[in-house]
Amino acid sequence: MIVYDLICAQEHVFEGWFASSEDYDRQRERTLVRCPLCDDGSVTRRPSANIAMGRTEPVAENAAQPTSPEPQKQAAAALTAMRTMMRNAEDVGPRFADEARKIHYEESPQRNIRGQASAQEAVSLREEGVEFMSVPDFLVKDLN
Repeated sequence: MIVYDLICAQEHVFEGWFASSEDYDRQRERTLVRCPLCDDGSVTRRPSANIAMGRTEPVAENAAQPTSPEPQKQAAAALTAMRTMMRNAEDVGPRFADEARKIHYEESPQRNIRGQASAQEAVSLREEGVEFMSVPDFLVKDLN
């Protein structure tokens, strides 16, 4: 896996995980790489602080091991919680924008929903103050 620091045209900074640099290029060309905050498909890579450098000295056998796996545990727990939330949300499919508006304007009961919205629908929802977030495909794959 490769982790890239990415930025959208609206200057939202986020991370993207890809199988390879070619995978990133393919997804970007098809505008599948989108900002999770504004759903902008105009995304570019930023210089990353995670640069692998060769060692100039051998590492001692008794060298300190990486500290705590806590950040990885927290990330795994967050992904599990997100997947559980998505599994328990009502799948409204392509009606997502309409259903989200109805809930926002209290024309429909408050509930968790998931579905698909076009980039234009996402922009309109944000302009109206409807709160939602885009999630990566792997979180919603095989939920039903």
